[in-house]
Amino acid sequence: MKKLIFAAFAAAALLGALAVPAQAQNLAVVNGKPIPMSRVDALAQQVARSGRQITPEMMEELKKAVIDRELLVQEAQKQGLDGTPDFKAQMEFTRDSLLIRDLVGNYQKNNPVTDAEIKAEYDKFVANNAGKEYRARHILVEKEDEAKAIIAQLKKGAKFEAIAKKQSKDPGSGANGGDLDWAAPGNYVKEFSDAMVKLAKGKYTETPVKTQFGYHIIRLDDVREAQLPKLEDIKPQIAQQLGQQKLMKFQEDLRAKAKIE
Repeated sequence: MKKLIFAAFAAAALLGALAVPAQAQNLAVVNGKPIPMSRVDALAQQVARSGRQITPEMMEELKKAVIDRELLVQEAQKQGLDGTPDFKAQMEFTRDSLLIRDLVGNYQKNNPVTDAEIKAEYDKFVANNAGKEYRARHILVEKEDEAKAIIAQLKKGAKFEAIAKKQSKDPGSGANGGDLDWAAPGNYVKEFSDAMVKLAKGKYTETPVKTQFGYHIIRLDDVREAQLPKLEDIKPQIAQQLGQQKLMKFQEDLRAKAKIE
């Protein structure tokens, strides 16, 4: 009998020892519901990603926050808020968003942008942008008569930059005296580009240049061979662009295969 009692106590002690690790994984038991410590760990990771240090005091705050959150969730469920049409619709939207996120991540993992694709895109960029770059200024106005009056002022010695700041309708360049910085001719509409490349350095158009935006007076400040960035400098941007293009193609293929009525 004594042996049986001793064996029972031994078994109970063993079961108690085995139960400790499982209990230790829970932060607390709130109204009978175990709250796993993993929730605190996940919250701590989010806080750490924001740049804040996880101190012992912070961990205690996070534990309290997780418990308070569970109390609020339980009360909401008690009031039946998890059964409302609005809640169900939001849950469905959240579920769809998570599925799409995982789908995109899986697609990107299985269809990475290769170095060869990046190099090919860079070569295309170089081919389209090689040649000369022009540094020009312009003054944009709405009416041809305004442009002609400005040209007359320039011929009398008025400062191009001052007129651009005062009268140009182009908000981007007007504040900078009409400066458009360095750019290839292809960056401009054809009428503007054709007039610009015909100018000698330091000269301006003596007749207004009409485009879809209005009337321009253009001055050419300088010309140089195109200064293109190295592949290494823009490789991340190219990779991102190609990745987006692949995702768009993936979505287009899904739409093409789908039966949409």
